[in-house]
Amino acid sequence: MIAFEDILELYASCVRQLSKRKISLNSDMLEMVAISAGNNLAYADDRKGLLDLKLDFWRNVECPPVREGLKYSTSQQFPDFILQSKKTNKQLVNGSILELKDSKGGSIASFNSTIPTKTKSLREIDVINQTDTVSKIARCKDGPISQVNDYYDFQRNCFYLVRTHRDSDKVKISIIHGSFFETIPKETLFYQMFLNALHGNLSNKNVSLSPEAMKEVEKALSYMTDQTVIASSQEIDKASVKPRLRIMAEVHSEGNPHGNNYDIPEGTFNLILPQSLFSSELKDSILATNRGIDVIEIHHKRNGTHYVFSFHPKA
Repeated sequence: MIAFEDILELYASCVRQLSKRKISLNSDMLEMVAISAGNNLAYADDRKGLLDLKLDFWRNVECPPVREGLKYSTSQQFPDFILQSKKTNKQLVNGSILELKDSKGGSIASFNSTIPTKTKSLREIDVINQTDTVSKIARCKDGPISQVNDYYDFQRNCFYLVRTHRDSDKVKISIIHGSFFETIPKETLFYQMFLNALHGNLSNKNVSLSPEAMKEVEKALSYMTDQTVIASSQEIDKASVKPRLRIMAEVHSEGNPHGNNYDIPEGTFNLILPQSLFSSELKDSILATNRGIDVIEIHHKRNGTHYVFSFHPKA
């Protein structure tokens, strides 16, 4: 069973639209997803933008829990899209998360709202956003599926639709599984981030701690692993504000599949998956959608083998 058939269908649909020249590699990314995903969206950040494209996100959907003024607006929250969930063999599947990153240069645009990861749940997303808007809309669009017990905590595959070198001959677009960016567990990443900040401050102040004291500090910091706690607003005694850490991230050059470390051709539309999610069934399913798709094996400098399904639209 493939747990993210929704993304495979989205990729295949984008390839078809590119083949028919209904979209191009330089098209508006919101439009690319909207046209290719059809009515399979459980959440869209810019619902007004979809309406402007004459695509009604709420078509044939009654949603009393969402106030009228919120239905056609821009949430400005993570993520840009969530695809509809499905129940197969008593298990939740699909419901993939899709975040858009667009850049005129060769680097991937920074992640300004959350650290890219393999999976996220609606519970995590609501804490990161400090509001339940995303989960409220997703529940409404998913209908009866949203009544499943683990719906709110279901770990959804995260994908990132990344474009670099927009409006040039070097343009590349890829749907990238979050594992390409999460090369160490996010819990380790958070702990190490705070530890690095401590070392930097100690160095700036010319303060040194004994090995025993540092060991105790490191042990204490090792418990700071939960992003839902780190990103939530904090109540501080006598403070008239509630401070909140907004975690942002920049992509290392070795974590950029469009960079010089990897041989992904220019002018292509790609789907990038880790070896752990690759199978002959998946490969056959994707290649059956279009004869013009090539399969490329690349070796992540920090995270092992990945497979690239690559489509080059004809000029």
